[in-house]
Amino acid sequence: MFQTLYKGTLKAFTCSRTTSAHSISFLKRTYTKPLKFSSMNVSSFTGNSMPETTYSKILTFETINPHIKNVEYAVRGELAIRAEEIKEELARNGFGKFGFDTVVNCNIGNPQQLLQRPITFFRQVACLTEYPDLLLPENRDRVKALFPSDVIERAQLMLKQIGSVGAYSHSQGILFIRKDVAKFIEERDGYPSDPNNIFLTQGASTGVQSVLQLIIAHSNVGIMIPIPQYPLYSATLSLFDAQPVPYYLNEEENWSLDISQLTSSLSTARDKGINVRALVIINPGNPTGQCLTEQNMREIIDFCHQQHLVLLADEVYQTNIYQPTERPFHSFKKVLRSMGSKYDQFELFSFHSISKGMIGECGRRGGYYECTGIDKQVIEQLYKVASVGLCPNVPGQIMVDLMVRSPKHGDKSYPLYQKEMNNIYESLRRRSVKLNELFNSLEGVSCKDAQGSMYLFPRINLPVKAIEAAKAAGKQPDEFYCLEMLNATGVCVVPGSGFHQEEGTWHFRSTFLPPEELFDGFCERLKNFHKEFLVKYSGLKTI
Repeated sequence: MFQTLYKGTLKAFTCSRTTSAHSISFLKRTYTKPLKFSSMNVSSFTGNSMPETTYSKILTFETINPHIKNVEYAVRGELAIRAEEIKEELARNGFGKFGFDTVVNCNIGNPQQLLQRPITFFRQVACLTEYPDLLLPENRDRVKALFPSDVIERAQLMLKQIGSVGAYSHSQGILFIRKDVAKFIEERDGYPSDPNNIFLTQGASTGVQSVLQLIIAHSNVGIMIPIPQYPLYSATLSLFDAQPVPYYLNEEENWSLDISQLTSSLSTARDKGINVRALVIINPGNPTGQCLTEQNMREIIDFCHQQHLVLLADEVYQTNIYQPTERPFHSFKKVLRSMGSKYDQFELFSFHSISKGMIGECGRRGGYYECTGIDKQVIEQLYKVASVGLCPNVPGQIMVDLMVRSPKHGDKSYPLYQKEMNNIYESLRRRSVKLNELFNSLEGVSCKDAQGSMYLFPRINLPVKAIEAAKAAGKQPDEFYCLEMLNATGVCVVPGSGFHQEEGTWHFRSTFLPPEELFDGFCERLKNFHKEFLVKYSGLKTI
């Protein structure tokens, strides 16, 4: 029996590619020794039954990491789960039970889920890098009939630099692509960029989490985050057991950022003994859609400089700018460098992504962050942690390269590329205006223009009866409203309470990504629902 056990175990281990000669020697020594059972009758193993034991789960809700239990992420919370349930019911039974035949996911900035077409040039290059046999000489004539010459040349160049997309890359990202990112930043800002200070990531979110993990040295570290805020930040702070230090955006002034609010928030936190180390800015804003002025950005940089704070600039919506004359996008890197040598040692992390803009390649998970003014030894530690994850996915890295080095005037693909980008952009502008007008037409609802990003964040004044019904259901009033909206219209949005908001106010966030040809019906359903909701919960004044 024991020899059989030894042989089977040794065989299993020697079949493993990672088993060393030392390990095999250890197994031989271990399993050729007599096995002794103490305080147990060996005969209890004979017969038809084993000794009865009570087995309890090791992992239960009570025993898992408590910081994970504290994480909340409303964008994919209860409403998103309910939306998936409705989709399944519609697939099984049709829309007889509902007054609609499809669910519209306005809860997340996921353009291609809502039928935004991918950019042709990007997908063509990706296709050839995924299946390079198409580029073999015997296939050349057929490929030339299907793909423009600049697509073929770009794919060949990428493959020459990368090799196979199925192979691990450099942990910081492919150097060739980081050089292209650096050139993109230089052309955008007019200041130098070092590819060694750029990390390619699995979307911007992974980069944000890596940097926050680096900054949070202990549980008393505070990170200043905007309210309303994208739940990535509060969720990550919960996961890493840090202290959120909220500062409030001014809704009455188009969600502007007042330096006095930053000062007050910081002072309150430091008076409590919190070690505030960083400030997060989302520009253009999510969920609020505002775009900062250059002067406001200078004030923010000066504030961080005076208060000795690291600045994290989430700039993933930098091409989603709908008022380019009044509110153009400026990167924090550009503004910082324009402020002179006094700020040479200023510490800034800037994030970008392929998921937003007119590209919308969310599922490919590609992004980058740039380290400006960050100590070299700190960058080495970031690289070490990146190495633990081996590398960001290579198809995502390729898409980053295509984003930062897209077709130029004179390229074969440029006319179609420019047409597709402009069509998506202009459609987004029209949809943002149309949805904003709808929200502002609803009784008790007010909404600010979308200066940027993909979202509107309307404020709703709810009847007292609705607030009481929400309380009885154990829900926040705006969550209650959004659930009723979903069940009545199939439109899934995110309640403002999931982003946090000023006490006593209620909001929800909606993308304006539904296809333009479906927008009239989408808006009509929302309008009818709101009227019926007010009738249902009327009888008392609104608050």
